[in-house]
Order: sequence, then C-alpha cells, then structure tokens
Amino acid sequence: MRLLLHTLLLVTLVHSPLQARQDETRWTELSGATPAQWRVIWTESPSSNATISWSTAVEGAQHSVYLSSAPRSGVLADYEQTVQAQRSGLYTHGPNDAANLPETWYHHARLRGLEPSTTYWFVMVSEGVVSPELHFVTAPVDDRPVKILYGGDSRSDREARCTMNVLMARLVAEDPTILALAHGGDYVFDGRRWQQWTDWLSNHELCVGPKGRVLPIIPGRGNHDIGPIYDEIFDDPGGAAKNYFVTQLGARVALVGLNSEISTAGEQALWMRARLQELRPANHWLVVQYHTPIYPAVKQPGRAKATWAPLFEEFDVDLALESDGHAIKRTVPIRAGLHDPTGVTYIGEGCLGVPPRRPDAKRWYLQAPGMTGSGLHVTLLDFGPEHLRMTTLGPRRPGADPASADEGEGGDYHIYDDHRLPRRERVLAD
Repeated sequence: MRLLLHTLLLVTLVHSPLQARQDETRWTELSGATPAQWRVIWTESPSSNATISWSTAVEGAQHSVYLSSAPRSGVLADYEQTVQAQRSGLYTHGPNDAANLPETWYHHARLRGLEPSTTYWFVMVSEGVVSPELHFVTAPVDDRPVKILYGGDSRSDREARCTMNVLMARLVAEDPTILALAHGGDYVFDGRRWQQWTDWLSNHELCVGPKGRVLPIIPGRGNHDIGPIYDEIFDDPGGAAKNYFVTQLGARVALVGLNSEISTAGEQALWMRARLQELRPANHWLVVQYHTPIYPAVKQPGRAKATWAPLFEEFDVDLALESDGHAIKRTVPIRAGLHDPTGVTYIGEGCLGVPPRRPDAKRWYLQAPGMTGSGLHVTLLDFGPEHLRMTTLGPRRPGADPASADEGEGGDYHIYDDHRLPRRERVLAD
C-alpha cells in the first residue's frame, strides 16, 4: 500500500463493503413528541461544556436531557443529572418551502460542569417520550494526543452524504480517541429552506455508531448557510450571526473557528488577533477553520486573504482548514505568498456530500510537496506530541481494483493523502 492509514482504522474499514444506508428506518421519523435529529454541539470549553439538541414534530412543554457517567438503559430514575432544555423554538420556514411543510420545533439543553475525558450516557425526553440511550466523550484538559475529523460541504448529494456519515460513524465506533467532527460549512444548498435542513439533520443521525456513540460537531458557517435556521440548529455558536469562537481541545490544541461569510475585517479581525496572540504561546498546535479558501484549489481566493493570511503568518498558525471548492488539496507551507517551511499549510476544500470537482493542480502552492485530488473525503487530524498527522480518505472509487496498491485491504476505501506536519520548536507558556 503506497500510503498507510492508522492501524486501527485499517482494521475498522475492511470487515464489510462501505455503502450508503438509505433505509429511512435508520433515522428517526419526526412524529409527535419523539426526540429526533439528535446532535451534540461543541463550541467553547468542550472538556466541561456541550449542548445536546434535538427536534420534535410538536411544540410540547417539557423537554429534558437525562445524563449519567454510566449507561442506565433509559431508566430515567437511574440517571445522575437532569437538564431542562433552556431554549426551544419553531424552526423558520423560508419563502421557498412548501406551504404544507409540517412545523418542527428545536430544543437545546446546555450542559455545564462536565468532567473532562469522560463518557456521558444520555437520553432526550420530550413530553415523556424517551429517545434511545446515546453517549459521547468530553475533551481532555491534559496534553494527551487528540484526534478529530474534518470535512465540509455536505449539501447537494443525499446519497453521498449518507455514505460519508456511515463512514464517519464506523471510524468513531472503533476508535474512541476520535473526539469530534469539525464541519467547515455548506450543510445545505439554500440555508433559508427548512426542507433541506430537516433532511440534513435526519441524515446526520447516521453519524451515530452502532453502540450509540455520538460524534460531537464543531460547526462552521458556509456561504450557502444563509438565514436564521443555522443558528436555530446550532444554538447561536459563537453568538447569533457572529459564529466565530475558540474550541480548546486539550491543553495544547486550539481550533479557532472563523466566519468567512461576514466581514473578515473589523470586529472579527480584532477578535482573531487578540485570540491568536493569547493562544499561540500556550499551544503546540494552533489551527483555524473557516469556509471560503484563501489558497483555493478550484475557485479564486476569498476576501479573507488580505486580512487573515498576514495574521495567520504573524502568529505562526500551523494549519488552516478550508472548504467550498469540492475538491481535495494540501498546500505547501506558505509565508508572504511564497513556499516557506515556516509558513501555514492549508488543507481541505470540502466534499462530504457534493459532486466532486477537479482541482487546478498547476497552481504553484499545490505542487509537490503539496497535493491535489478529487472525490468524497474526510480528513483525520491526529495531534501528536511531535507531528500532526493528516490522513484524507474516502469511499472506494468506482471501478477501482479491490487489490490495487492504493486501496485499503478489501478495497473498501481510498486513501488520498497521509502527511505528517512536524511540530515547530517553541517555548510554551504554562
């Protein structure tokens, strides 16, 4: 095999063919007070905070999460904590939604004071109707290695989106050290249409593993995610209409979520400067996430390039996660518009559920040791003490020989890129 995936992931993916699960019984029907469209949301302080969210087809008056540090099999009296939903409301219907589209309500239960690196088992209860028991793992506070998945653009191809959700569920089910999914935006084609969002949310249930392990989502906002529904779904991440925040993943890994779809100067740029200045001395790995690329593989650079790239370079950002192009790319490290080993590496371009595009491989910053590709994919980011390992993989390519050298054993998946970014030597603050 030309590129080797982590051993555990190799074992995970070879047992059965990877395929989209399109049987609609795999996700919960929106009916009455039945909790459906489950999700766990991370923004700031995921070692102690999380938001558990769900939808119901009726408004209701009682919506709660029952929580415990051990499984309780849905017996409500046995759970250690009960958190009532602090926010509930009616999802907005857009002008292009069908007139007879059923109304649906959202519910957000904000959990605080959780223990780090702890598995929490929970059920959602609306009007006495109890969900299946699920669980998630909080982020650490120490400097142990951290893994997350990264991807974007899941908006246009439902079958492809389901395929990728199943893939991510399988990865997380077998590797408990994968903590979350950082999503770079463009969940749907038209963010003002509830019909598209409700399909996305139901499909998102496929990210839950067979044993009930939930993959928390760290949301980013894309150019298609216009309108109020994004904030209704993700509970105003970083503040309503702002949607930028810092997610601290352990003692030495910081993910700065930015919003490329509002002003990239002014208030957001001032906020970013202050946070990067604070975060750089305290972290081995400093990563930024946003939607529209600064060094794109398909389109032209986004408007953030003039404002953000100099800040990334000033504060030695290690990695920038980009989406929007529907391709695969990893740039050379860049500083001052040139290939420089001390510069910032840009990866991503987003293809979690859209028809792939072909990148422009002739662009200077995509030349070796950079790379380009085309296909559905997600990237595993493994933040170690000396290297950040970035493994980009996707479903087996149509027509590929299962025994080919660059396919996984059994031909279940394809590895597009497996690259190690060395940690730069620097003195860290306590």
